Amino acid sequence: MCGIFGIIGTNAIDDELIEKYHSIQSHRGPDGKGSWQGKIEQWNITLGHQRLSIIDLSDSGAQPMASQDKGKQLIFNGELYNYIEIRDELKSKGIVFTTKTDTEVVLNAFNIWGVDASLKKFNGMWSLAYLDRTNRKLYFSRDRTGEKPLYYFRLGKQFVFASEIKTILNILDKKLTLNMNSVSLYLRQALLNSSNETFFNDIKQHPAATYSTIDLNSRSLKLEITEYWRCPVKPEVEYSENELKDKIREILHSSVKLRTRSDVPVGVLLSGGIDSSAISALIGKYDEFDREITLLSAVSNDKRYDESHYIDIVGNYLNKPINKVHLDLNENNALTLLDEITWYNDEPVGSFSNVAHYLLMKKAKELGVTVILSGQGADELFCGYKKYLGFYIQWLIRKKKYFSAINVLSSFALNNTILGQFNIAEAKRYLPFLNKKDEYEIMGSAMRDHLNVNIGLESGMDVPQRQCEDLSFYSVPALNHYEDRMSMAASREIRLPFLDYRLIDLVVPLDIKYKLRNGWTKYILRKSVSDILPNEITWRKDKQGFVNPQSEWMKYELRGTIEDYFSEDSYIFRYDILKRKELITMFDEYCNQKAGKGRIWFRDIFSPLALEVWLRKYENYITA
Repeated sequence: MCGIFGIIGTNAIDDELIEKYHSIQSHRGPDGKGSWQGKIEQWNITLGHQRLSIIDLSDSGAQPMASQDKGKQLIFNGELYNYIEIRDELKSKGIVFTTKTDTEVVLNAFNIWGVDASLKKFNGMWSLAYLDRTNRKLYFSRDRTGEKPLYYFRLGKQFVFASEIKTILNILDKKLTLNMNSVSLYLRQALLNSSNETFFNDIKQHPAATYSTIDLNSRSLKLEITEYWRCPVKPEVEYSENELKDKIREILHSSVKLRTRSDVPVGVLLSGGIDSSAISALIGKYDEFDREITLLSAVSNDKRYDESHYIDIVGNYLNKPINKVHLDLNENNALTLLDEITWYNDEPVGSFSNVAHYLLMKKAKELGVTVILSGQGADELFCGYKKYLGFYIQWLIRKKKYFSAINVLSSFALNNTILGQFNIAEAKRYLPFLNKKDEYEIMGSAMRDHLNVNIGLESGMDVPQRQCEDLSFYSVPALNHYEDRMSMAASREIRLPFLDYRLIDLVVPLDIKYKLRNGWTKYILRKSVSDILPNEITWRKDKQGFVNPQSEWMKYELRGTIEDYFSEDSYIFRYDILKRKELITMFDEYCNQKAGKGRIWFRDIFSPLALEVWLRKYENYITA
């Protein structure tokens, strides 16, 4: 886990500036830094790397890393989890390794098999730049689900890339205009990272599951993008339920095992739900892992949101202590922390859950835990969110399977699982007909020409196809973004076993009956791990994700502070993004809603607040 940046242009970059660019991303790699400069044809090339040491802690893992013939240079951010297996395969072809790093494995794989074939073999998370000086090509790539970030700016004879947007902004040393389409999608639909656009015009995000090429023989810096993986919607092999249960368990076990490969201490974020509990149990109950893990959990003094009871069940079951972080924010620290994490996040954050994650990462650093596993991605694979039940019912009705739709709804009603959690304020994102004509129109003139996108179940789409939309656009990219930024802010590395591509390839295309069944979400996952977890966790009915009492904080403890951020001279009004009178009126109504009730979703208020915080934090980089 590291940071990378690079500059391609007609001028060389002096050492003082390179040091400045390193410093901006130093939190991503506090254990070392390195740079390389060279020239190919008319192009001066600078590559920079900041290192967080995870595999092979010696100086031999320093980057940029050169091939033995010095003809190739690689800067690599991430982890290649199956590097041992690929290294053994390369050794059988006569390759001699001089380090124990996964970076050297990537470098030699590219040299032997080429970029496309190598990426298809890799199981990991990464963003990288690979310079082949012999063929005069520069390659970039990101992992399949975009766990690791990579941004770029291209204009004329200048191409700049980096792990973080703020680094590009400092390299460019000029102000950029706001991308109002990204602003609109964030405010209207709480969407972040739903495309390759960013909040700045002209700064793009490199697509996940692709690699790209710049031909340095060319007179222009054109990026040619090639897809090497795509989320599957049709199953390759049919399995019986028992076979499927065993296959899921086998792959998940392998995925967790691969992600515990580390030369530094490992921990797990434990929420008390089935996903993180399964990861903890797979490590804690198998002697073959042969390593200690540290469990970290977020808890609250508000009993409506506190997960301590279930967290303690897992801790007692595994006979391991839990390191708990209390998340009860107040008017004195909530906005200070929001301001702090916004700088690291590069864009407005999605909720106060991001603050919670940041505090957990700081706790991990305090405990000396560098690598942390998280259960992120399981809801998208196994249909854990309540919206998937809505999509399933929609699909059945479109197919005129009315009796089946009634049966499915009845099973969830009888089981008393997620139907009681339905919230019209949140559901209106996916079901536009729920929006009332008299809803507050708070959007200003700058938002006039920017329309919503359809994030519901489009016509002709089935549930697995909609799951792929979440994996590629509407859910996982945003979750990956904040987990990466909040962990790297504390120089920690997050690993996500449920986003192993083998699990995605198997589970996403499965018939929906394996995911939503007998009144249960995540049915086949529950069956797969039922023998390694207590029943209270496996068949828990009330889990609601990584929640905190943020909706209530905003109504009471934080109300006055939020009103201050909605003052007349705030940027959200200066830039005509929002209408102040209408926003204040909507906020007043929100504050009068009962907990969990009402038509105004907490993000309808939080998003304008977080956008204002971001605009203030990045004001020196923005031009109207």
